[in-house]
Amino acid sequence: MRIRIVDAFTDRPFAGNPAGVVVLEGDAYPSDEWMLQVAAEVKHAETAFVRRLPDGSETGWALRWFTPAVEVALCGHATLATTHVLHRAGLIEGRATYGTLSGVLTASVAADGLITLDFPTAPLSPIDADPELVAALGIDPRTVLHTGPNTDDLLFEVADEKTVRALEPDLRTVARLTRRGVIVTAAAAGPASGYDFVSRFFAPAVGVDEDPVTGSAHTALTPFWAERLGRTELTGYQASPRGGLVRVALKGDRTHLSGHAVTTLDGTLLP
Repeated sequence: MRIRIVDAFTDRPFAGNPAGVVVLEGDAYPSDEWMLQVAAEVKHAETAFVRRLPDGSETGWALRWFTPAVEVALCGHATLATTHVLHRAGLIEGRATYGTLSGVLTASVAADGLITLDFPTAPLSPIDADPELVAALGIDPRTVLHTGPNTDDLLFEVADEKTVRALEPDLRTVARLTRRGVIVTAAAAGPASGYDFVSRFFAPAVGVDEDPVTGSAHTALTPFWAERLGRTELTGYQASPRGGLVRVALKGDRTHLSGHAVTTLDGTLLP
């Protein structure tokens, strides 16, 4: 069985967010325990397991994502990585549809390799900040929002890009006080940056201390910054050590996330 490691939301190796991708054969998924063991062995934020569905199914493919600790309901970068793998293998011709825990997701591949994901927009709702969590993050938030059931994250807006880049959170406390993750965001420092907003994402509660580039978080960041900036097409930069750009477009209750991907490893997964 082949396994690929793909760097997503980047056009060069060893940047963006790496994901494992396993294309399964057969009519059913292997056991959850086995998939979790593979994800724990890969040790990236997520490993995707995808299998073709029979003709006449609602979607062409079934797709699931596992961190080294749990299964998650939505993952952007591993979906982008999966689409990249299927396209390069000749298994799709420019468009893929996936049945997932978050409903039907689609992905399209342009002639230059740019992949665009069509994801549900996160429904944002104000929430009171937990003082202990705020202290663990070391921030003074301007806004605190919950991102809805698909992602179940907390979004914190802070004063500036410098604050986002300087974050050194107490991850043990963050893990104890969250269900999935924490997004911290601010407007870009200036127009010369080449992006509109900056973010970082921490999810130690699900085995990911800091995720390099988080597509699913941008389903919340997009409506948030679209309202703030008065535009529906934006570019976000996730300021992790690897870093990555996500082009986003708000389409009502759907959000489009675009980026490139690069395969860095193609090997055999032994039974």
